Amino acid sequence: MPYLLDANIFIQAKNLHYSFEFCPAFWEWLDVGNQKGKVFSIEKVRDELIGGDDELAEWAKARGAKFFLPPDNDIVPSLAAVSTWAGNGSYEPGAVSQFLQVADYYLVAHALAHEFDVVTHEVVANSVKKIKIPNACIALHLKSMSPYEMLRTEKARFVLGN
Repeated sequence: MPYLLDANIFIQAKNLHYSFEFCPAFWEWLDVGNQKGKVFSIEKVRDELIGGDDELAEWAKARGAKFFLPPDNDIVPSLAAVSTWAGNGSYEPGAVSQFLQVADYYLVAHALAHEFDVVTHEVVANSVKKIKIPNACIALHLKSMSPYEMLRTEKARFVLGN
């Protein structure tokens, strides 16, 4: 199953565990995974990353629609399904409105339309004030996981060279 990555994967990788300076292998692994048809994100996530105007923004700009998938006709029914689920749940109207305006909504819909596993740092939450990606995934029968689960599943190895 291919993976669809949330914006927080890239942001936290850059800021914490996989900085461009000391772990370029992570970023190379993403590119190789994309070339193999396994690792993607969506255009709306790219837009968020470019808004940062930093090294991550430059990295995102260098990757086009092959990595950051644009919306297509197949996601239209999924957008409706995700919107209906969010609106019919126990979430406050403000939480639903916020969710429908951010990349998370499109990420979940794209995953639903194209059978992706969603990779995020978010965790399930029992809150009515914010819709979390894992909650949406559970409700819509999608698999969500942490980046570490993805890396383990794919047997990623970042080994020091000579």
